[in-house]
Amino acid sequence: MAKIRTTFFCTECGNETPRWMGQCPACRAWNTLVEEPTSRAPRGGAARGGSGAPGRRAGGGAVPSRLADVAGGDAARWRTGLDELDFVLGGGVVPGSLVLIGGEPGIGKSTLLLQVAARLEAAGHSALYVSGEESAAQVRLRADRLGEGAGDVVFLGETELESILAHAGERSPSVLFVDSIQTVYTPELEGAPGNVGQVRECAARLQRFAKEAGVAVFLVGHVTKGGTVAGPKTLEHIVDTVLYFEGTGNLDHRVLRATKNRFGGVDEIGVFRMTAGGLVPVANPSELFLGERTEGVSGAAVVATMEGTRPLLVEVQGLCARASYGAPQRVTTGFDRQRLALLLAVLEKRAGIAFGQLDVFLNVVGGVRLVETAGDLAVAAALASSVFDREVPGDAVFLGEIGLGGELRAVGQVERRLAEAARMGFRRAYLPRRAVPPKTPKGLEPVGVQSVGELMERLFR
Repeated sequence: MAKIRTTFFCTECGNETPRWMGQCPACRAWNTLVEEPTSRAPRGGAARGGSGAPGRRAGGGAVPSRLADVAGGDAARWRTGLDELDFVLGGGVVPGSLVLIGGEPGIGKSTLLLQVAARLEAAGHSALYVSGEESAAQVRLRADRLGEGAGDVVFLGETELESILAHAGERSPSVLFVDSIQTVYTPELEGAPGNVGQVRECAARLQRFAKEAGVAVFLVGHVTKGGTVAGPKTLEHIVDTVLYFEGTGNLDHRVLRATKNRFGGVDEIGVFRMTAGGLVPVANPSELFLGERTEGVSGAAVVATMEGTRPLLVEVQGLCARASYGAPQRVTTGFDRQRLALLLAVLEKRAGIAFGQLDVFLNVVGGVRLVETAGDLAVAAALASSVFDREVPGDAVFLGEIGLGGELRAVGQVERRLAEAARMGFRRAYLPRRAVPPKTPKGLEPVGVQSVGELMERLFR
């Protein structure tokens, strides 16, 4: 009989403590510790997802070996046919990897996985699609809508982990899809599916199954109100790759972002358009985000930002209006509010633009989150344009960081940003003087600026 013990887990960060406390000692959140009964998983094939795998002894322990003797170090990746997904994954699906996909409900996680399963099945890689949230009839309706041979995918409606591993062991699929990890449970642990102990144990055993059997496993994870994957934080440490689906209900495009990837770069993004026939990759995201840009209007500027290794052009819109009430408002969408306050103080101190009596609204178009400081110059240009009610040149792009002294600081990968701007038809690029490269793309004029005051003089003399 398994030895049962009780511990307390934090629902916010997954920290484990032996007794209850009002505040989590790790993340300092209040009233987030919940009691979860746990037990030791029995050793053997059921807990490990199989036995007799290469590199293991009969008793289940691993056998040490030289790295030079390990085979499969350069195993070929499997292309899914969805170029944006392959790009985010680092070139395709890696056999034996564990991938976690999180996102808001209804954003398209299940649709994406069913499309991937259908394309891999058509390419000769057998797929097993396990769903604990939808019935076979519901998944069949989605398959009929998607087409692409989705009807050939093998479906299993199951939530018990042992049964899932048993079916996977019998069918030996190349790829296993589990939708979602919060619905899977093991009877060896007490507690309902979705609690901290169940999610962590099921994910760990699926990881062992993926590594030992060489099966690529995709997990769907729900997200919390804070936008992180629900369950213990250790879940993100267990998996090889963490992908987040981002998007809003009023937009038809979705952004797939890699926040962790052991087989590729992090912060890479892939852009998809949601259609009646499923998700369609967008080959030119810059064109998508600039497609509805209107020239001749004050308060708008274009920034050349980097998402991982991909240059991306997005529009920043600023609106400054006289405050109708006592305290002026500072409202941002897609931009850090504290960073905006810093830039407003620098513009007022170093460029003489007063914002004390103005409401300031800032929006990054297309639902993009502008995280890097290379967008400071575009934000400053958009806000000053709104204050002076004079438009910024429509063929100009901005990139650079603004310091507290009003100086402009260089950012990385300037050549790639300028190349993307030239490809999209821009003719001028305002950037820090020290960052002007010796060679620039044909048709693009670099304008070196030393301070934010000099930028205002050049734009709004």
